[in-house]
Amino acid sequence: MFTREAATERLIEAKRYRGVTYDAIAEAVGRDEVWVAAAMLGETSMSQEEAEHLVKFLEPDDPKAVARALQRPPKKGEEDPTIPSDPMLYRLYEIPQVYGEAIKAVVHEEFGDGIMSAIDFECHVDRVEADDGDRVRITYEGKFLPYRKW
Repeated sequence: MFTREAATERLIEAKRYRGVTYDAIAEAVGRDEVWVAAAMLGETSMSQEEAEHLVKFLEPDDPKAVARALQRPPKKGEEDPTIPSDPMLYRLYEIPQVYGEAIKAVVHEEFGDGIMSAIDFECHVDRVEADDGDRVRITYEGKFLPYRKW
């Protein structure tokens, strides 16, 4: 069976070879660039139509097998609980370490006792131009799920 890992490898290689951005791929697929990157990296599954648009755009080796692999449910998250050493990924872990309690307190104050869904969720990455150097804006938007009482 063609694995999701093999599909990811072929898609990333095709992306590099073609010199295209995730934004361009997302436009071809009809989804957000972060979501498309997650699907290509094996973190979410695509519908048949989305997978077919992706492989048509990137033209990887063995596109039918790649499209089938993209439709399988993924295994989400890392099995290794250690904080990554890659500087960009580390900073994404650092944010809740430094600001997590404050963010949690504000969410509870605004919404009550509950959580933000990571299933009914969107994430966007934007460049914000600034005089002292461009900045990264990452927006998380998830449905609020109140804890229920029984």
